[in-house]
Amino acid sequence: MQPILEVKHVSAGFHTDRGMVKAVDNISFTVDPGETVCIVGESGSGKSVMSLSTLRLIEYENGKVLDGEILFNGENILNKSKEEMRKVRGSEISMIFQEPMTALNPVFTIGKQISESIRLHKNCSKEEAYKRAKELLTLVGISEPEVRIKQFPHELSGGMRQRVMIAMALSCEPKLLIADEPTTALDVTIQAQILNLLKELKEKLNMAIVLITHDIGVAAQMADKIVVMYAGKIMEEGSVFQIFDQPRHPYTIGLLSSIPTIDGDRNQRLKSISGSIPSLTEMPGGCRFHPRCSFATEECFKQSPLLELKGQRKIACWNYDRVESDFSLTNQK
Repeated sequence: MQPILEVKHVSAGFHTDRGMVKAVDNISFTVDPGETVCIVGESGSGKSVMSLSTLRLIEYENGKVLDGEILFNGENILNKSKEEMRKVRGSEISMIFQEPMTALNPVFTIGKQISESIRLHKNCSKEEAYKRAKELLTLVGISEPEVRIKQFPHELSGGMRQRVMIAMALSCEPKLLIADEPTTALDVTIQAQILNLLKELKEKLNMAIVLITHDIGVAAQMADKIVVMYAGKIMEEGSVFQIFDQPRHPYTIGLLSSIPTIDGDRNQRLKSISGSIPSLTEMPGGCRFHPRCSFATEECFKQSPLLELKGQRKIACWNYDRVESDFSLTNQK
């Protein structure tokens, strides 16, 4: 089976007063048709830059994809013109952004914004586009679509605005949906509804999803495969069962160990990873995680490990065979 998306040795960065700064460095992963791949990591890991690079949207933020290939259905989208990319965005690859209030235009009604997206990619009349917009609002679970379609974004709740964003993203039935922290600003009840909605729509439309999140609990619920990023690089990649049952990279173990448990000791302090993620302009030499890693050796300070296949998963760690975690999936439930 040919992957629907292949990211091959991609590096991306931004022009600054100090020159070009890499936010993503030599990233490679694949997404199969109908698969959900979750990219997880702390804020500043490069997750959003990677997702924006996939649609070449960082070009509008003073950024640039520096190296590598991004193959969608076997075609390198980095070779496409801006006009060709406009046709790909929305129709074949869609994106849900972090904050729907800033992604939606406040001066246009919901109906106009959804129908405009439809008419941009489909040869249909204004009436047909509005009819399709109502169907999409119903599809994403918004009641009274004939009323909502005439309302402005500020008249809707956060959860409803996010559903509108999902409706817009699905308006042309894309083969790949990129969701960048789609539930960050929502309360846990609405978050669960949005995640369940994405799972249902994925099955109904046979759509692949790349889900960007810092919440590893969300990844556990949604993912078929997990990509763990840190400071612009991939630390570990494997199936959801491999990552949660037997994490092999110290950073992955740290993320999993920091999840609070419902039956844990209330008097015990929550675990955390010491230190903080490095600045893009002050990256450490060698392995980028070594200043925060309790398993670091001299080799970790000198040379950056490659992401290599170790058994059934990929790991970028010199000491992965020494990493013995006391992490237990049972304790995290």
